[in-house]
Amino acid sequence: MKPLIGVLCCNEVAERPIQVVASRFIAPLTKVSDATVLLVPALADAFDARSIAGRLDGLLLTGSRSNIAASRYGGAWDQTPLDEQRDEVALALADAMIEAGRPVFGICRGMQELNVLFGGTLRGDLEGHHLEDESRPFECLFTHGHDVELQGAGVLAAATGARRLAVNSVHRQGIDRLGVGLDVEALSPEDGLVEGFSARPNGAQVLAVQWHPEWDVERQAGSRAFFRLVGEALAA
Repeated sequence: MKPLIGVLCCNEVAERPIQVVASRFIAPLTKVSDATVLLVPALADAFDARSIAGRLDGLLLTGSRSNIAASRYGGAWDQTPLDEQRDEVALALADAMIEAGRPVFGICRGMQELNVLFGGTLRGDLEGHHLEDESRPFECLFTHGHDVELQGAGVLAAATGARRLAVNSVHRQGIDRLGVGLDVEALSPEDGLVEGFSARPNGAQVLAVQWHPEWDVERQAGSRAFFRLVGEALAA
């Protein structure tokens, strides 16, 4: 049987409230990571973290249009839009997975959620270098990017065989103070922003990146390396 990875949804409204996850997050998990995907609703009253953690081999916290509420990390003001039910489910489920020794991965918002879970804080002053003009067509947002420097002792550097990657950059929030016990995997050379981190609490892999590797898997070796690492951790 293939390993089972949970993928966290988001709360959106399309005439009425719905659960949403972009299909592009799922495709590389099946094609590159060789996993079976189970969507997890971001509804705080509809799940039990320990029960779900006991059934999953791993968890992916996806990117999202929404930002994390400032109350989660002691921030002074909220940067809308928010999805506070997603905050609740993401932090509780990731905590239960890590406690159970299961691997957890984060992309964009998911990276920020994991940083908050580990006691870190966020900043919201990244427009310009890290966020393209949102009035442009959706597909054009992911053409905006920059380079990141991979840390020599990191798992991303080992998996890619590179010390520098060109990545897309579509985010308003980013890491301010890095969470306790997290090792830096990637940095933005322009402003020093942490763009990737890892940890191995309880023996299982935690790995997160600020960019969107799911967007360009077929063209980018670094993106394929991320999802191969997901597959290896799930299989282990």
